Amino acid sequence: VYNSVEIPFLVNMSLSNLPAVLQPKEEDIQMMLSANVHSGTKNSDDSMKEYIWRRRQDGIYILNIGKTWEKIVLAARVIVSIENPADVIAISARPYGMRAVLKFAHYTGANSIAGRFTPGTFTNQITKQFKEPRLLVITDPRTDSQAVKESSYVNIPVIALCDSDSPLQFVDIAIPANNKGKLSIGLVYWMLAREVLRLRGTISRTADWDVPVDLFFHRDVEELKKADEEQQAKIEEAAAAAAAPAYEEPVTEGIVAEAPAMEEFEATPAATGFNAAPAAAGWDGAAEATAGSDW
Repeated sequence: VYNSVEIPFLVNMSLSNLPAVLQPKEEDIQMMLSANVHSGTKNSDDSMKEYIWRRRQDGIYILNIGKTWEKIVLAARVIVSIENPADVIAISARPYGMRAVLKFAHYTGANSIAGRFTPGTFTNQITKQFKEPRLLVITDPRTDSQAVKESSYVNIPVIALCDSDSPLQFVDIAIPANNKGKLSIGLVYWMLAREVLRLRGTISRTADWDVPVDLFFHRDVEELKKADEEQQAKIEEAAAAAAAPAYEEPVTEGIVAEAPAMEEFEATPAATGFNAAPAAAGWDGAAEATAGSDW
């Protein structure tokens, strides 16, 4: 947790190099801090020293999110300079970045490779998946090392999300960010896609982007199953409540209303005739009734 005094140093004053229109808002900085974009690892690469702000007491390196924002803007300007958006390919072999690259490609018009990268995609023209992109966006230079290596063979520039321990060989634009957390990866891709659309004039800088950042976050299969089960249970409960019979009055009121009729039946005088004769009590009563007859 950082206080209001440490945040300006974390952001760094290098943002003064950007024009006022490209300066980040306070909401953007707070979102980056909440998603732990600035959290690195306990190891550091020598080429990433300029992007590291300091080291915490527990040994984790803290990245400078001011430089992260600068590189996001720079990467967006490079992506916009490509005439055909389909010539840009976003790649992620890391599971946490698969959904992010798919959404980034969807909203910017680029292509994506989510999952295992087939060797020879950029170099072997015989393969069915052969592609000739003009720009690559990599989630992790170490996990996607095959794509980075092949890009160096065919002179394709590379934009990569680089952690404190990421190698920068064959990487042209390094975006210092936590590339191991699903929130950090999703947020960086969301900000990059938003900046690309802003530079293209598709969306306005004065209004918020109507696409929520949650769409770029990785979702576990178990969490989706639980959410589907909860939603299905709610639907079943609502259907059962709608199918239940609705009574205008409780059933007990009808039973109480019939009680006076039973009282009236009991209050009526006894009927004459055979019913008027008292019931004989045992064999003695039957003998007395026989002696008193004319027989």
